[in-house]
Amino acid sequence: MRSSIITLLTDFGLKDSYVASMKGVILRINPQSTLIDITHQVSAHHIEEAAFVLASAYSTFPKGTIHLSVVDPGVGSSRKPVLLVTQNYFFIGPDNGLFTLATKKEKVKQAVALTNRKFFLSQVSATFHGRDIFAPVAAYLSLGVEPKAFGKRIESWATIPFPEPTFKEGKLVGEIIHVDGFGNLVSNIDQQQLSQFSKGCSFVVRTGGRTIQGLRKGYWEGKKNELISLFGSGGFLEVSIREGNAQKKLKAKKGDPVQIKFL
Repeated sequence: MRSSIITLLTDFGLKDSYVASMKGVILRINPQSTLIDITHQVSAHHIEEAAFVLASAYSTFPKGTIHLSVVDPGVGSSRKPVLLVTQNYFFIGPDNGLFTLATKKEKVKQAVALTNRKFFLSQVSATFHGRDIFAPVAAYLSLGVEPKAFGKRIESWATIPFPEPTFKEGKLVGEIIHVDGFGNLVSNIDQQQLSQFSKGCSFVVRTGGRTIQGLRKGYWEGKKNELISLFGSGGFLEVSIREGNAQKKLKAKKGDPVQIKFL
């Protein structure tokens, strides 16, 4: 069932008029659409971060929601603008791997390269496809235009590699893949992976030169300013500081190792 809900995720920030311009285009075409911001604070040009944030949020929306995502360092190049139709949602944006994680969970039923200029703005800037291509396509889609009307069907789309945890020398080794606004360090180790390797054994978590004993059920179990590990709302192991900032404390960054040593 098609929804009039359109989410927006970009790296545009809120200083400039870019987000407002996209919303203006959508509302001019479909004034009844409902626009929801996932975030506009993705690190500039960081496709992997955008993919992670989108994958963390998209499935909380009603079926039929249109997810419009623009983190597009290759704007104006030969990379395709695409529409991916899954069993539950629609994804619109650049074909640069941004939808890699979302489409691991969602089976793609149809993929379309956006080529029909009838659904673009009359003047298409080489630097702002978010406003001139993606926003109007999302708006027309919310009005019920069929996906096939927007362009040619394609059989493949871009994906990007994401690191998987490895098990070696009695350790499960992952890495930090996201740092949220609180400074929590989110790893690529999920609950299923940890259960598979721990088999009920006790363990310690090590990152940034610090060792943390076991897991907490929630932030509340830690003492103020205590370094703790727990599974966050996205189901991934994270290292946090209650009422503090783990990134600043550990001087950590994306790609830093997170090790689980079984005792």
